Amino acid sequence: MVIFIQVVLPVCIVFVAGFLLQRAFMLDIRSISTLAIYIMTPCLVFRTFYVSPLDIEYAYMIVFALVLMFSLIFLTKCYARLRKLTVNEESGMILTTAFMNVGNYGTPIILFAYGEGAFVLAVSFMVLQSILMNLFGVYYAAKGRAPISGAIKAIFRMPATYATVIALCFNALSISVPANLFLTIDMIAEAAIPTVMLILGMQLAMIEWHGFKWERISAAVILRMVISPALAFIIVFFLPISDQLGKILIVSAAMPSAATIVMYAVQFDAQPKLVSTITLMTTLVSLFSITFIIWILG
Repeated sequence: MVIFIQVVLPVCIVFVAGFLLQRAFMLDIRSISTLAIYIMTPCLVFRTFYVSPLDIEYAYMIVFALVLMFSLIFLTKCYARLRKLTVNEESGMILTTAFMNVGNYGTPIILFAYGEGAFVLAVSFMVLQSILMNLFGVYYAAKGRAPISGAIKAIFRMPATYATVIALCFNALSISVPANLFLTIDMIAEAAIPTVMLILGMQLAMIEWHGFKWERISAAVILRMVISPALAFIIVFFLPISDQLGKILIVSAAMPSAATIVMYAVQFDAQPKLVSTITLMTTLVSLFSITFIIWILG
């Protein structure tokens, strides 16, 4: 209960605020999301990679992300074959099981649970997950409808990609950013996480609450909320990483389905109702499961 009150509840309050705001005023989520994607998040990403020391743990983070994603895709495909799902249904399931909500949800949870040092690593993992979603997420959402080149182009349309490259170059070459300019970047970066948390609440307010396909929802919830953190624990066990990074990766793997994939599903008609419903259900389940996992990890 203490963990829930100190870690999960503060984050949930922001989600609820966004939910209630959207229900009351039906705001244009796209405009607010564009502001977060093109201005706030790049500043947060630049600050993170500019001030963080570069070490081998970033390479292990990439290994972890790829092994976890492909493992979940494989298990979801096995379920799809067993239940004889269509290609479109299989793609919708993969979107909800293979991609977790590290940005809107995971980073603030890790900040409250483990502090500023862990938050920096969480943002780095968020950037990596964003790249994977823009590539593999778009591929599965558009499977049979659009070429893979569209997913690659999506990566290069994201300002966070360039912010990452520039920050890493500045960091590696010890290039200093003028103090006043960095203060501006820092100020905008501080607004990024609260804004994306509000956006998640607003997105949840737009999900329809009827016509649920309980069998597929249950399978996706188990894969996303139970099997994913279990796999993460196994992968972390075999990686020579710090205890702190291990906890961050396991907690990140326990996050609900990414809110971003709902937009992909709508855009490419990849079972948008099923995807949005699973996103909602995994988010509700996470209120209890994340509290338990953080308690288990210590």
